[in-house]
Amino acid sequence: MSIICGLPLLECVYCIGCARWAWKRCLHTAGHDSETWSVASAEEFEPVPRLCRYILAVYEDDLRCPLWEPPGGYGINPDWLIIKRTYDDTRRQAPPYLLYLDHDHADIVLAIRGLNLTNQKDYAVLLDNRLGQRKFEGGYVHNGLLKAAGVVLDAEYDTLKRLLEEYPKYTLTLTGHSLGSGVAALLTMVVVQNRHKLGNIDKKRVRCYAIAPARCMSLNLAVRYADIINSVVLQDDFLPRTATPLEDIFKSLFCLPCLLCLRCIKDTFTSEDRKIKDPRRLYAPGRLYHIVERKPFRCGRFPPVVKTAVPVDGRFEHIVLSCNATSDHAIIWIEREAKRALDLMLEKDPIMEIPTKQKMERQQTLAKEHGEEYAAALQRAVKLAVPHAVLPSQYGTFHDSEGEVSSSESSSKHTPGGSWDDIIEGLFDKDEAGHMVFKKPHSVVV
Repeated sequence: MSIICGLPLLECVYCIGCARWAWKRCLHTAGHDSETWSVASAEEFEPVPRLCRYILAVYEDDLRCPLWEPPGGYGINPDWLIIKRTYDDTRRQAPPYLLYLDHDHADIVLAIRGLNLTNQKDYAVLLDNRLGQRKFEGGYVHNGLLKAAGVVLDAEYDTLKRLLEEYPKYTLTLTGHSLGSGVAALLTMVVVQNRHKLGNIDKKRVRCYAIAPARCMSLNLAVRYADIINSVVLQDDFLPRTATPLEDIFKSLFCLPCLLCLRCIKDTFTSEDRKIKDPRRLYAPGRLYHIVERKPFRCGRFPPVVKTAVPVDGRFEHIVLSCNATSDHAIIWIEREAKRALDLMLEKDPIMEIPTKQKMERQQTLAKEHGEEYAAALQRAVKLAVPHAVLPSQYGTFHDSEGEVSSSESSSKHTPGGSWDDIIEGLFDKDEAGHMVFKKPHSVVV
């Protein structure tokens, strides 16, 4: 009798627990992810709308006669276009991209487009990622995206080297959207570790903007490269938030809401400590910029606010159950809202009108603040015992420590010439059985 009476009670407890979970998940909004972050400045966010337009330009067959343009155009001078590669040019081993010499902003830009739903080779890049298959610089990265980065560099490093030597004061900006963002982020890591192949360029000349980024590297790498890699996320975008392997996401494209809900339930019952301690768990790379434009229980879009940080724990770990989770991933929407956000920043603080000296002082102050936040993030990663995290004194691209072996020195051990695939494979040793074994860097803390 007591057993019979106990059944309704257990069912009630179970239902209350499920209702409580559903209520908490429905109340979790994108604003919660970045509510403690600082507000981004116009100086640091200025390149984002422009780079989004460059990525959109990759979709055009002829930039002199574009079929479609965002308001204000792409901002590209066709005479400054160096290279524009199609799927045929990349042998469908990497997404299409363009190389553009931006004289107005003293910038050499390599822009990579996102996933093509009709191209099976893009899916092949995503599917090439058995968990824990590829180690890189003391962490884990997406294997297929790293290979695609090698294909791009193998084709363009001669041109990049020539441009960097011809324009020594220009920066090298690598950018991409969705699938292309992962390729751009990993390409940046390879370039930084092999700067001698590009004429021993200063690391400060290299930067990356990953738009709607794929989770493509482990936490220690995501934090370690936060000084040169920047990720831009619009509101509820699902891709930077789900740790589901990319291949599972796109194989389940037509049942994506079901997949996201199941992943949401799984993440709820996985402790934060366990997530952080999993060295194979992939994350969105670098410093994060979060464009927030909607508020809970309110309709419509509000003036966008851009928050930024280098978080370690709570790094876009929770899926947002929102009808905009997929639409916020679109590059068109990101470009539009990023432009609105930048215009609002400039209205409040018209940096274009201040004297050059004062502008330089502000940029130095911003770099110092970012450097301090970056060092604090590395310290936090070590404190939380993130696998293979390194201390700020052992790694940094803002200021190289005296005892640090520079990437140009360490990478000079590789055989000159050869393809970038060979260089990437050169980061590994082979054991007695012939399997690839990662070469431990000197700066790794176990």
